[in-house]
Amino acid sequence: MEETNQFFFNREISWLHFNERVLQEAMDKDTPLMERVKFLGIYSNNRDEFFRVRIATLKRMIRLQQVEPVPDLKYKNILDQVLDIITAQEKLFTRAYSKIRKELERNHIYIIDETQLSETQGKFVRHFYREKVSPNLFPLMLNNVKSSASLKDASIYLAVRLRKTKEPEVLEHALIRVPTAVTGRFLKLPPEDNKTFIILIDDVIRHCLEGIFAAFGYDRFESYTIKFTRDSELEIDNDVSKSFLELISVSVKKRKIAEAVRFVYDNTMPEDILKMLTKKLNIFKKDTIRGGGRYHNFKDFMEFPRVGSDKLYYPAAPTLPHPLLENHHSLFDAIRKKDIMLNFPYHSFQHIIDLLREASIDPMVRSIKMNFYRAARDSAAMNSLINAARNGKYVTVFMEIQARFDEEANIYWTRRLQEEGVKVIQTIPGFKVHAKLILIRRRENGENKLYANISTGNYNEATAKVFSDFSLLTCHPGICEEAYNTFELLESKFILPTFKTMILSPFRTREFFMEKFDLEMQNARLGKEAWAILKLNSIVDRKATSKLYEASQAGVHIDLICRGICVVKPGVPGMSENINALSIVDKYLEHSRVYIFCNGGDPEYYISSADWMPRNFDHRIEIVCPVFDEDIRQQLWDIIQIQLRDNVKSRYLDPDKLNRYRKTSDPKRHRAQFEIYDYYAGKGRRA
Repeated sequence: MEETNQFFFNREISWLHFNERVLQEAMDKDTPLMERVKFLGIYSNNRDEFFRVRIATLKRMIRLQQVEPVPDLKYKNILDQVLDIITAQEKLFTRAYSKIRKELERNHIYIIDETQLSETQGKFVRHFYREKVSPNLFPLMLNNVKSSASLKDASIYLAVRLRKTKEPEVLEHALIRVPTAVTGRFLKLPPEDNKTFIILIDDVIRHCLEGIFAAFGYDRFESYTIKFTRDSELEIDNDVSKSFLELISVSVKKRKIAEAVRFVYDNTMPEDILKMLTKKLNIFKKDTIRGGGRYHNFKDFMEFPRVGSDKLYYPAAPTLPHPLLENHHSLFDAIRKKDIMLNFPYHSFQHIIDLLREASIDPMVRSIKMNFYRAARDSAAMNSLINAARNGKYVTVFMEIQARFDEEANIYWTRRLQEEGVKVIQTIPGFKVHAKLILIRRRENGENKLYANISTGNYNEATAKVFSDFSLLTCHPGICEEAYNTFELLESKFILPTFKTMILSPFRTREFFMEKFDLEMQNARLGKEAWAILKLNSIVDRKATSKLYEASQAGVHIDLICRGICVVKPGVPGMSENINALSIVDKYLEHSRVYIFCNGGDPEYYISSADWMPRNFDHRIEIVCPVFDEDIRQQLWDIIQIQLRDNVKSRYLDPDKLNRYRKTSDPKRHRAQFEIYDYYAGKGRRA
């Protein structure tokens, strides 16, 4: 967490620059109106996670430094800068929301509160409240609250002041958790005069407060929204008598009562109520308490009801079958003929499910090995593996139960798989397995035949609809043997096999990339063609990124397509003038990692699960997989070139024009994700 300097952007600040690009999508007129509403939610969700992870880490570092004889103010200075940027972005967010509401109203869509309900709407709201909301409300009387442990992280509450008309001197206060997990956040009201009306569940509760407290004589109410965000870091103890699964389970429970990193409240709340709440919740640090508007948890706007005409949304883009798979009865037959590269969400993730389903019932399949980082809630992939185990296949799963915010879901699946007889490889303390890998062993002509899938993204049916990832299906002997070796490595707990085809973290991934750039630099000095293209999510590692500066100064041309954190400062004379960097934020989340090197005119192609961060190089099991098939290489090249042409949704990452929309000399508008869809649709028609 070094401070921003002349060579690198600070990683925390760079992440905030990324989230500003997300906020730009909520303000961009090229984004359909209802999609802009969702981007407000994505921005808010990202910011919440930033507080739970990065702000919490900064505060932890500050506490550690305060015990030193001479405190180091570095982290305090970074925290101050970060909070200033967040404050400025919150003002942009408020303006964006105000503009969106006005545009919604121009399209006859109205977000109203409890004071604006018509008589008919009021009856509808009260009925909904009685049937759906009231059974899920469990008010806490503030006098009974002992600490912040009573509040759930990332939930919203109404802080309610209760009065009696006949006894105005009597005051009580209550906290009501808004049950959005059950009811959702929004209620669509009956239309009136061809207008659509939406009310938030917070306001449904406000409208019906009398129904909760009238039995106690209260008839006057004031209510204000509050939100509580906790430190999400897991603190894992060293009790050797417990399994790691038990330790993680305990740590997840501890997270639920962790220290507050942010307490947000409606800034119209009277000072006496605010003081009472912060005292009750033991929140005293000024930089933790933040005033805001009437509503919080805008992340719920990602699930805003579908209302209005189709023109307010992105054009329909149904997933496409891969032309080499759609007409094959057996996916194994197709993969045996030729390597196949899927590109989600343009291609259907159903192909992966079909592969697992076929493997689960194929009498020739002997074993299936697979690892998971984040699984879907109702995972068809998991159910296929369970079915395989029931059909007598030897099934092995590595479940990464340390995946942040997915620990509970992964613990659930671990136990479910074990109950079904699936061998679950124990997680590795101190390391995370982030590689995405399937290996299937099939008996063919009396011999074992291996089939592998190497993916840049999670085996998650839900995220595969919105995350852009590459997924290689292959029976290439070198790749499959080393996929087998990877599982041997996981099962044997680091008895390291030899890898000649794939590159694995934490063993030599950083060194591999640095060697590739050494070769490009050597070729540049010899006057040969020398370039590299890196497409990734984040680039943070200082040793590796310093090599980019060195290569740039040696004459190597480097194109970076980096969605998120980018500490590199491209285009700086004398340092990085041969580095071009852009970020694409659009309909889908750019998640794939692709690395292409000129290699003296014989380009080499790699896909990977790894970004350029210290954790990916040093503390995770990651895969960098070469691509040998010439058709797939051409596919990757075409997709990358389409992205490099983008002049609609790409932004500069240069210091002097950071986050400005990128302009190219081409007068034609190129929107990469739309062109990529057309590219695959065209190939489908020709197949």
